[in-house]
Amino acid sequence: MNLPNKITVARIMLIPLFLVVMLVPFHWGSIQIGTESLPISHLVGALIFIVASATDWIDGYYARKYQLVTNLGKFLDPLADKLLVSAALVVLVELHYAPSWMVIVIISREFAVTGLRLVLAGEGEVVAANMLGKIKTWTQIVAISALLLHNLPFSLISFPFADLALWVAVIFTIWSGWDYFAKNKHAFLHSK
Repeated sequence: MNLPNKITVARIMLIPLFLVVMLVPFHWGSIQIGTESLPISHLVGALIFIVASATDWIDGYYARKYQLVTNLGKFLDPLADKLLVSAALVVLVELHYAPSWMVIVIISREFAVTGLRLVLAGEGEVVAANMLGKIKTWTQIVAISALLLHNLPFSLISFPFADLALWVAVIFTIWSGWDYFAKNKHAFLHSK
């Protein structure tokens, strides 16, 4: 397994740590910033999520720079993104920081695209993520990070950045899903 794939696997391995930090009541206290009280566990969870998300850029950079792109990496990288984002979104619903319908839309798109990838893989095609899919992923990461941080520092000026970022993520999720299926509709028309 090459370095980019090891980094991707590390991203997957950070997910359980993120879940434990966010969902187990550790009672580490909180930080008061303006009128916002941010539990330290949420700050630590946000940092874990941000570090895990940053590995998406790192593994892609190394894979392209050193010509280490593999079919395993093309499969694992988007899967790791989907697992990380889905886990974080479910946590946000559990903590009442994100509307469940938005999370259902995002996760449903991820399952649908993964299903299409499996159909394509069965036909011998491995499809790497396109630019719209990458933008979708980064809008989701920004929105989730802002929600995990309780909209700080934007809450200090009463600007709903986290909520707006989540709307942008939902829009890009739908758009990229539509684009993905439109570009790969042959998989349904010609599959056996």
